[in-house]
Amino acid sequence: MRFASLGSGSRGNATLIQAGSGCLLVDCGYSVREFEARCAELAVEPAAIDAILVTHEHGDHLRGVGALARKYRLPVWMTPGTCRAGRCGVLPELHLFSTHGASFRLAGIEVTPFPVPHDAREPAQFLFSHGGRRVGLLTDTGTITPHVAARLDGVDALLLECNHDEEMLRTGPYPPSLQARVGGDFGHLSNRQAAELLTRLDSARLQHLVLGHLSEKNNHPELAIAAVLEQREGLEPVVSVLRQEGCSGWFSLGEHPAATP
Repeated sequence: MRFASLGSGSRGNATLIQAGSGCLLVDCGYSVREFEARCAELAVEPAAIDAILVTHEHGDHLRGVGALARKYRLPVWMTPGTCRAGRCGVLPELHLFSTHGASFRLAGIEVTPFPVPHDAREPAQFLFSHGGRRVGLLTDTGTITPHVAARLDGVDALLLECNHDEEMLRTGPYPPSLQARVGGDFGHLSNRQAAELLTRLDSARLQHLVLGHLSEKNNHPELAIAAVLEQREGLEPVVSVLRQEGCSGWFSLGEHPAATP
């Protein structure tokens, strides 16, 4: 099982999840041409993607979904609220799921959606499972709920939002209304909030902690990493930070040391 980011931030997001012969795409906030170029960096053929999962309707996550699905005849999965609020146009194949419903399987990968507090109609984040390994995705949420923490407890890899440093947001270029939105209960996670989540999770199996959706104006990678490591010592070897400008490369999940004879 492995995953990669094609870019993460307010100008576009897309994440690939691969396991066995299956390949899932979470969000596409890029034009088809840009998405294809980024896939080429990772040696992925867009036509080989089995399905697109959409977290919510904001443009940096949804912008390219409709055009990409139509060009490559890809099925799209989203919540009813995202479907009503989004502007994907006619899709070749649409599936709706509930964030409070059961898990479902796509291309051999178990997908568990869960609800998050964000200023969208019916936003979702995901837990992916295959072969005893689990990858959690958590971005675009303003608050950590007990349900979110329970879903992500004990994962093997976690892509975690560290959107802003609270002091940089307070003194930065955003007007007060945008500061209130970003830093509010339905906005985005700060470095401090992300770090506090980690204190609530069992990290014994954690092979990759990938920090994403960093604000280009209200954060620095060094601040995000420092906040995380201040709360959870010993994670230095597994921490990475995603970029907006390009792909991350692949994060592969090997056998957990505890399972090795």
